[in-house]
Amino acid sequence: MEVIEERLQKQREYLAKEEKKELLENSGLIESFKKDCATKGLILTESNFRYITTIGVVAAYPDIITYLNPSLVRDKEELYDYGILSSQYEKKKFAGGFLYGNNYMLMANHYFRRGFHPNANFAPRFTQLFWNFQDPNIQQYISLDTDRVRINVDNKMYLEEDTWYGASFNKFINQVPDGVAKLGPPMDLGPTFISMFFDDIHSLDIKWSTNGDIKSFYAEEFKTEDITISIQNNLFHPAKYIHAEFDLTSGHFRHFDGAIHFYTQEEYLIRKDSDFNYNAKHSQQIKSRSQKLFKMNGVIKVDTWMEFVSHFLTGNPLVFEYFEGNYPGQIKEIVEVLRNKNKLNLK
Repeated sequence: MEVIEERLQKQREYLAKEEKKELLENSGLIESFKKDCATKGLILTESNFRYITTIGVVAAYPDIITYLNPSLVRDKEELYDYGILSSQYEKKKFAGGFLYGNNYMLMANHYFRRGFHPNANFAPRFTQLFWNFQDPNIQQYISLDTDRVRINVDNKMYLEEDTWYGASFNKFINQVPDGVAKLGPPMDLGPTFISMFFDDIHSLDIKWSTNGDIKSFYAEEFKTEDITISIQNNLFHPAKYIHAEFDLTSGHFRHFDGAIHFYTQEEYLIRKDSDFNYNAKHSQQIKSRSQKLFKMNGVIKVDTWMEFVSHFLTGNPLVFEYFEGNYPGQIKEIVEVLRNKNKLNLK
């Protein structure tokens, strides 16, 4: 433990030294940005600026993007029309999650980042997919990091070698039976392996229901108990949530959205091992806090829906198990190797 703490301390010292150096080298850029913000009624000080290795030089202030561009309007779900954003800012294929302006860059909500952490890189590959997706029959909406912008407007990007492939779901939606399903990692794998190969997933809940000509899909992904998020000094358990509506008459999805639910400790312990029908079965209702992250409206093809579901639930082999009946190839091999080792140890 002492060795690990010593390494962490050295890493913290290195990052602090790097930040100080980068802020000094970019002092002219920072001063120019401060002057521009002052003309918009926003007074920033040195404390509003940070250098983050995975992002760049960042200016932070509550709702800063409204000061910078008052014409940007959020809808009732706190989402921005991606078509409008794309008309006012530049997109670049290699920079998913960033929108280029003259002297700052907008960024997708930090809940799209690895581990929901504001200083991490974007998790593969949802933002990249969303940024490069184009379909005139679909309206796209996205949640932004409203309190932070990157001010070094260049093409320097922090790259991480990682790959996540989408499932190849090919069922006819009208043939999928209504009902609920609950999936979890193999019970014979220990916590370390679940963390490494199942991205700390505790379970994946699925539900289909039909009302008239509309068939609805719901999915909720629960992490293990040790994964929490601090919001205003309160700890919550994050759970990714998906909702979609399939029009049985036209044969396509008409609506698709993703969000993150925030459960208190008590709510999490009650909900994690139940299913989507919990509130219908119990008098003690659970209504978690929620934040919408994206949505699509229009004519959404099944393969488009499936690709975005897979990448929104990035790193979760359980979504493959549900849609394809098995884990991705590399995960399947790892599970088999671990099980064979366990058998040998039992002998």
